[in-house]
Amino acid sequence: MSTFRTSAAGLLRLATAGVLADRIAEQVGHKVSPAERRSWSRSLAVLGEDLADAGLGQVEVLIEYQLPLTSKRVDVVLAGVDPRTNEDSYVVVELKQWSYAEAYEGSDRLVLVEHARGGPRLHPGVQVGDYCEYLTDFLGILANRRNPVRGAAYLHNAVDRDVNDLFARRPTEQSRIFTKQRRGQFLDYLRTHLAPVPGAAAADRFLTSAVRPSKHLLAYAAQELKERSHFTLLGEQRLAYELVLHAVERARSADRKSVVVVAGGPGSGKSVIALSVLGELARQNRAVMHATGSRSFTQTLRRYAGNGSTRLKNLFGYFNSFMSAERNGFDVLICDEAHRIRETSVNRFTPKTTRDRARRQIDELIAAARVPVFLLDEHQVVKPGELGSVDVISRHAEQLGLEVEVVSLHDQFRCGGSEAYEQWVLDLLGLDGGEPSVWVGDGRVDVRLADSPEELETFLEGKQGTGVTARMSAGYCWPWSDPRPDGSLVPDVRIGGWSRPWNVKSDRSVGDAPGSAFWATDPNGFGQVGCVYTAQGFEYEWSGVIIGPDLVARDGRLVTRRGESKDPAFRSRKSVSDEEADRLIRNTYKVLLTRGMRGTILYSTDPETCEYLASLVKVSHPVETVYEHRVA
Repeated sequence: MSTFRTSAAGLLRLATAGVLADRIAEQVGHKVSPAERRSWSRSLAVLGEDLADAGLGQVEVLIEYQLPLTSKRVDVVLAGVDPRTNEDSYVVVELKQWSYAEAYEGSDRLVLVEHARGGPRLHPGVQVGDYCEYLTDFLGILANRRNPVRGAAYLHNAVDRDVNDLFARRPTEQSRIFTKQRRGQFLDYLRTHLAPVPGAAAADRFLTSAVRPSKHLLAYAAQELKERSHFTLLGEQRLAYELVLHAVERARSADRKSVVVVAGGPGSGKSVIALSVLGELARQNRAVMHATGSRSFTQTLRRYAGNGSTRLKNLFGYFNSFMSAERNGFDVLICDEAHRIRETSVNRFTPKTTRDRARRQIDELIAAARVPVFLLDEHQVVKPGELGSVDVISRHAEQLGLEVEVVSLHDQFRCGGSEAYEQWVLDLLGLDGGEPSVWVGDGRVDVRLADSPEELETFLEGKQGTGVTARMSAGYCWPWSDPRPDGSLVPDVRIGGWSRPWNVKSDRSVGDAPGSAFWATDPNGFGQVGCVYTAQGFEYEWSGVIIGPDLVARDGRLVTRRGESKDPAFRSRKSVSDEEADRLIRNTYKVLLTRGMRGTILYSTDPETCEYLASLVKVSHPVETVYEHRVA
């Protein structure tokens, strides 16, 4: 995404000539909707006239500016000179074509907009205020300055009485609201913060600023994470934590870059280490961020670790956020779930100019920090194109002449702390060179079989009813429909007379069903069937796993059948070989079978597979009673 840049006078000329929308579309490099074109043509033309009338034709206008390390775009940033101090001055302007808006159910943060679909919107003052705060937190050029950036929402089609509810929220220097009725005030506001002189140099400094968390943000994050974290690091977890901190200190004192790789199975504490390191480095005022390749995982961390704090949420990003990051701009970049690293960060929204010079994603991540830290589980690669492994990361780092430290986590903190169960799963799925064995129980984790999906759900429902967290998940062997017109989910997972819907596709809730990112953590996630992409990275006390027809027992061993998978990624044998599909299907069930902290109940849709599993699960006593007694 490229920012479109011009002077205020140039903006007005392009708008008057009727070519502004075309020029912006050429520059920003993504598919532009007719609505976006109309918005640019109408709103920016109004702004251009206002800047001209204010005598600010030389101010620089940055249009569709992408907030660093995110995919969010700001309508306009005005760059110029403060008339009082002669310092660089920046004003964020959010343009709204709304004619009518009212508070949503009395909220001063949410509004309903006339003719707008999709329910309530964010109050525009809150929206532009958040943009200003983010820029202050992440652009080095704005550090240590008082009121470094101002913000205003401009509702240029509205009169006061039709948006009166918006004024109930007290404005700040970063969240002013103007309507067309207050155009004169808007011009005065612009003149107050921008002088009638060229703003090109200020814009240059803004666009080339170092990107890193500010000290204010880090101090805030350290306090917030400290108050919320009750993590006790044990054994190798503590070792990994100390090694990361040691590597950071060594890189700083010896001016030497190094890479740390932490490898461990499910439940070995990788994310606990990541959050502990994040909190400690923030306390030390190190420039640090946390990133993953999973939308569900990142969104959940933002919700629960961020706990409603927009500023803290901003420390959690995605692997593809660092394509244009400053080299070594961060002291530490914590790459959690690093098995989900892809070949490149390019996607369908990437501008052609950026696409043509794209690097490998692993190179971008290593380049972004003096100490990049990768936490991964090689058996959790479940999607074509995912390639994060100890070998790939270590080899790439060594080719760059960097030292690599590898820490292996063997201790198990999920599945009742049962290393035996994790090994049994690996052997069952043929992932570690071992042979399947009979599970007789080890007093730590409960493994059960169900004769039907109804029995599996009823068992889990009983657990859920007593306050125990439980979820159902399955291999991707059924279609996945969009919600019906009435907003209800389609029960796509059909087995005989039993049927249930998949988890919600998007991040928006559908009825009582939570958005996909929160299926594993919201109590209302029970009742939908989770897929591997929403289950990965999470844990619940009881896991019910439906093994579909893509993994069946034949002649005393489990074999995969890619033709039974409904995952669109598996359709082409050119992009995904049979060998890779076999590995990905087995890894999928490895993930699903290791989500439960207390136990797992299994059901297969294939009769022969049911018999095979029955021959391998021979628990002679109710393990759950032993567990309850042990923790009492």
